[in-house]
Amino acid sequence: MKTEHHRHRTPGTALAAALAALLIAATGCSSKADGGSTSDGADGVKSGPGVTEKSIRLGALTDLTGPYATLGKSIVQAQQMWADETNADGGICGRKVEIVVKDHGYDVQKAVTAYADIAPDVLALPQVIGSPVVAALLDDVERDHLLTFPQAWAASLLGKDSIQVLGTTYDLDMIAAVDFLTRTKGLKKGDSVGHVYFEGDYGSNALEGSTWAARKAGLKIVDQKIKATDTDLSAQVSALKKAGVKAVLISAGPAQTASLVGVAASRGLSVPVVSSAPGFAPQLMKTPAAPALTALLNVVSAAPAVSSDLGGVRSMVAAYTKKYPGSQVDSGVLSGYNAARLLGADLEKACAAGSLTREDLVKAHRSQKNADTGLGTPQDFSDVSRPASQSTYVLKPDAKAVGGTVNVEEAHVAPGVEEYLTSRS
Repeated sequence: MKTEHHRHRTPGTALAAALAALLIAATGCSSKADGGSTSDGADGVKSGPGVTEKSIRLGALTDLTGPYATLGKSIVQAQQMWADETNADGGICGRKVEIVVKDHGYDVQKAVTAYADIAPDVLALPQVIGSPVVAALLDDVERDHLLTFPQAWAASLLGKDSIQVLGTTYDLDMIAAVDFLTRTKGLKKGDSVGHVYFEGDYGSNALEGSTWAARKAGLKIVDQKIKATDTDLSAQVSALKKAGVKAVLISAGPAQTASLVGVAASRGLSVPVVSSAPGFAPQLMKTPAAPALTALLNVVSAAPAVSSDLGGVRSMVAAYTKKYPGSQVDSGVLSGYNAARLLGADLEKACAAGSLTREDLVKAHRSQKNADTGLGTPQDFSDVSRPASQSTYVLKPDAKAVGGTVNVEEAHVAPGVEEYLTSRS
């Protein structure tokens, strides 16, 4: 992911051209698969689809050729690294772990076909990229009892036994963002805050959080809904400047964040900007947008910066750099590796209980109340209706740091989060 802004052309045409590589598409659909039967193995462990006497097959529905190809590559490589490490250590339940990777190119129809291809023969899905893809497969995943970790964080994905949103949801992160602005950037009652957001579950869930937090803080939200194909945010910046906003929230993609910050800086709207985690990519720090991003942007995230001093993160970065020299270590590496480690713990627990069936793997997962991989905050998977974590990090772009960001604030639960969750239950 790359991009931004050239001074000698108009901001609109320059940004639209420079950011075209970061376009994001979105559609919707559905699919079918067969859960299969169960049996007892020679070792006394009950098994089902995806499990043999010698192997455990997992599936990944990823994007290796579409707008999230960089992210997809990072997650695939990180999860393969986990599988290789696990197998070198004897595997799980005496079985080698295999990961079957299917590239859908961020095309929902291709993803539906890919799901139908692999669902009968895998035990779980440690990776599914794309909110529209996850939305299209929700009913099938639930029917098939296929434990799935999506790369999507909308609160609408909560409440499903087999779907696990890891970390916080978008609304909680925006509550933390508003708190950060009022604590550290001088915002006070009566001020206006812009919120630029993608149409769909991602943006609407983020807006729910910002609207709730702003009301509690006495702030006014000036919202600007955009499409995933909008990469020139000149009109939105003009509207926000006219409204006199003192800060801006953005819940979109890296292209949109770069455009917003670059245009705002060039037009004298030098106010703090806070992005949801999917709105930043380290590649942006190699573009003309980098100075403005460094000066104005913070990122709220359920995960720490890849440059974190956490021992588990440092060990992962060292191992990944050794295994994949030349590959960028970004948030996708951390996200993918963390998901794989969490699934590994679920598999170990299911094995200890004597069953590697899909239903029993989901039960093992939901029994985890303090799952801690050492890669961030502990997670509680026992309540399907609540986020696994309520703690948010605040990051800041840094071109010199591994992964392009550094921690500004460690993980913390923002004031009001529990009240917000209770009000929604």
